Amino acid sequence: MKKDIVIHRPDDLKIHSLPMKRSQHRYIYFTVFVSGMTTLAAELSASRLIGNVFGTSNLVWAAIISLILIYLTAGYFIGGRWADKSPYPRTMYGVLAWGAFTLGIVPYVAQPVLRAAATAFDGLQVGVLFGSFVAVLILFSLPVTLLGMVSPFAIRLCMDDTSHAGNIAGDIYAVSTLGSFIGTFLPVLILIPTIGTTRTFLVFSLFLLCVALAGLGLNVGTRIMLPYLLMVVILALTALFYSRRPLKSSQGQIYEKESAYNYIQVRKFGDTLFLRLNEGQGDHSMYSPTTLDYNGPWEQFLVGPFFNPPPYLPGQVRRIAIVGLAAGTTARQATAVFGSIPIDGFEIDPAIVDVGRKYFAMTMPNLNVFIEDGRWGLEHSPYHYDIIAVDAYRPPYIPWHMTTSEFFKISKDHLTENGVLSLNAVHLPDDRRLIDGLATTIGTLFPSVHIIDIPGTLNSIIYATMQPTLAEDLTSNILLLSIRKDIHPLLIDALQTASSNLQSGYQQTTVYTDDLAPIEWITNDMILNFVLHGNSEVLQ
Repeated sequence: MKKDIVIHRPDDLKIHSLPMKRSQHRYIYFTVFVSGMTTLAAELSASRLIGNVFGTSNLVWAAIISLILIYLTAGYFIGGRWADKSPYPRTMYGVLAWGAFTLGIVPYVAQPVLRAAATAFDGLQVGVLFGSFVAVLILFSLPVTLLGMVSPFAIRLCMDDTSHAGNIAGDIYAVSTLGSFIGTFLPVLILIPTIGTTRTFLVFSLFLLCVALAGLGLNVGTRIMLPYLLMVVILALTALFYSRRPLKSSQGQIYEKESAYNYIQVRKFGDTLFLRLNEGQGDHSMYSPTTLDYNGPWEQFLVGPFFNPPPYLPGQVRRIAIVGLAAGTTARQATAVFGSIPIDGFEIDPAIVDVGRKYFAMTMPNLNVFIEDGRWGLEHSPYHYDIIAVDAYRPPYIPWHMTTSEFFKISKDHLTENGVLSLNAVHLPDDRRLIDGLATTIGTLFPSVHIIDIPGTLNSIIYATMQPTLAEDLTSNILLLSIRKDIHPLLIDALQTASSNLQSGYQQTTVYTDDLAPIEWITNDMILNFVLHGNSEVLQ
């Protein structure tokens, strides 16, 4: 029996979809670029939206990144199959329009959930916090999944010939990745500090929606595109309705702002102002026009030099550095106690400095503010200090590069002969791992290390002296200063608090280095235990 010989023509290798013009191909590449930009912008904006309430620890980041990747995975999977069933621009741009629209709606739908979570955080209501966190992340599932479908669609629509499949797929992913690169910087460096997180979502959503509408108009005509304009109207009305609502509505709130680094909140109770950041657990600065003594860690930084052998007088303190200036509480106290000596304050967030000057009377003429990373700023300072106060730690926000022996060597190199490093850290009632690790590391460089626990808080102050010193030296200096009438009462009170709460020592543990500093591991475990046990003490 004779078999028929089938000759495959070159045309049989063509992908069966409608032919597209060159201009349509180019617009698909532009669409992929904008989609990739928006996807990364959505991820970073999601971290800020959630971080305003839940913080920006690496635990929060891990949850956001992992779920975004899962949503994208679902989008790639579904998009590839849908593109084979409906390889038409109308389908892709319809999907893109819905992705853009739902992305713009997310922050507004999330607002009541986030407000409930912000209230729950003040009382550490673990169940509400966990439920709110999951609910907000689930809200991103639909828009991110839809955005993930765009690349498979674009590849399918552009692939007229399988002989160029590799080139087309490579170009699509390259353009998408380039868009993602842009989307990494735009929200963080420009949009969020300028217009806020919610409006940042809106900007990317409307831009992407316009791209989708133009794509529909270019490929299938304005008649098909017109109904999608209703999405623009809904987004505009929603934005208008929510335009004057604050991100949080905490009791006593008088100011809030989003910077490139933090969500900043000022709260007022009586005549006292409190600076809070991100999720709002802990006060970073305090100010009252009627008192300087806040029974917190700030005044305890001033105690350090008085561990030196007696007699040591306030006049011997001639220059101070504060790493982690915040709104200037310690700087104002130091000016009152030691006079108008030069104080160099290092603060990485310029928005916090602005808040300090506007609300916290951080206007002392002797305060020199340096808006830069504390380690870099201290390392490049031309001065030597009698006190270096490090107030940049608060779990889970502990910059690991300021916990290492290399950083403490920089600090030692910038201290005077009788200078003292004072460092604010935290402990839990049954967990002193962070204090022990820091003290162990510092103890490899300084001859003497002293630790006090501040009563009523979870804060501890670690003092490292350039000279060999004893706890008895502090006691002797207190006795000498107490009989003088020219000593500020804030200093006397701080000295007595320190003397009454001195710890017997610390447990030797791992020395932290720039190569190995397991800070995240320790702080994550500490903060989880703190929250899960419902401890309501404040970390300042």
